[in-house]
Amino acid sequence: MKRIYTLEDVCIGCHLCEVACITEHSRSKDPVKAFLHEPERPISRCTVEEWDGGVVSLSTTCRHCDEPDCLRACISGAIQKNDSGVVRIDTEQCVGCWSCVMACPYGAIQRNLAKKKANKCDLCPDRLTPACVEACPNRALVYKEGSQK
Repeated sequence: MKRIYTLEDVCIGCHLCEVACITEHSRSKDPVKAFLHEPERPISRCTVEEWDGGVVSLSTTCRHCDEPDCLRACISGAIQKNDSGVVRIDTEQCVGCWSCVMACPYGAIQRNLAKKKANKCDLCPDRLTPACVEACPNRALVYKEGSQK
């Protein structure tokens, strides 16, 4: 299965991955409209973490684990892993208990407080390459085959 990997030694902490994610998951697919005019702006499914005053940075995103802790922790059954290995959250079924947020060892699941739902990377199912990977100017995000936990 293909996964997104972060090369922290080349990440410059520009947050363009977050902008691309929000834009891709918006109604308009336009960054200006998504940020300024959409009533329910999506939250980014990746998060840029920074340490040492921004000297070290990396984009944190779902690892789509082989044995996902978030799936086992989900009390409503909203988190499922499909046949291709992609771990997704059914937001209609999510009860907003945040068990998955606490169970994820990577901190890759966000809380959408406005909707009281969990939110995570879905690998942009309508695209060949996730939006965050395409937007990264330094190629710090790589989309390739690999195994995870």
